[in-house]
Amino acid sequence: MHNKFLSESKVTEKLSNSAPINNTKSEDGSLEGKDESTEKRSSNIPDASSISAFMAQVSDLVKLVDSRDIVELQMKQLDLELVIRKKEALEKPAPLAPFAPPPAHYPYAMLPPQQAAAPATAPAPASPPAAAAPALPAPAKASTSSHPPLKCPMAGTFYRCPAPGEPPFVKVGDKVQKGQVICIIEAMKLMNEIEADQSGTVTEILAEDAKPVSVDTPLFVIVP
Repeated sequence: MHNKFLSESKVTEKLSNSAPINNTKSEDGSLEGKDESTEKRSSNIPDASSISAFMAQVSDLVKLVDSRDIVELQMKQLDLELVIRKKEALEKPAPLAPFAPPPAHYPYAMLPPQQAAAPATAPAPASPPAAAAPALPAPAKASTSSHPPLKCPMAGTFYRCPAPGEPPFVKVGDKVQKGQVICIIEAMKLMNEIEADQSGTVTEILAEDAKPVSVDTPLFVIVP
């Protein structure tokens, strides 16, 4: 009897030390306590009115995106994320490569257009005017003297004066000395002085002043 009483006391003490039980039965036999996680899950389930309002809002957003220049719309509300994209956002066209024209190819026997030959109808360039023919030497006067005349040693132009407007080197009747300058022959832009071949008196001047003369043209008659 004593051992049985001790064991019942231990059982009673163990039950009294354990945590109290929250779930109790109501008068109709149902449990009053509910699990908190079960309450949360039941509160997150939307009802029919919430779903209808949400779909109406989504429809309005789709119309807004379609009527505006909007390609993509993203919206977050609580635990809900909504993304609305247009077809253009899903199908982006590939970028076009820059177009470069193919290089022009010309046959070897042809020239490019900018280097084409001039048309055959183009007028030929005018030829330069022909150079004036050189003046012919004037015929010398015939000598009336029996003495041989002084002849021109080169072709050129005969000048009696050293410069325009100055007196002549000699006149008819002047006495000259051998080696004295009596005229000038211009040849190749050079002034060549002609000297008397002997001393004497100038009796005739056979060439005309500022006229061309040739080799061996008689110029003067000098009588010793």
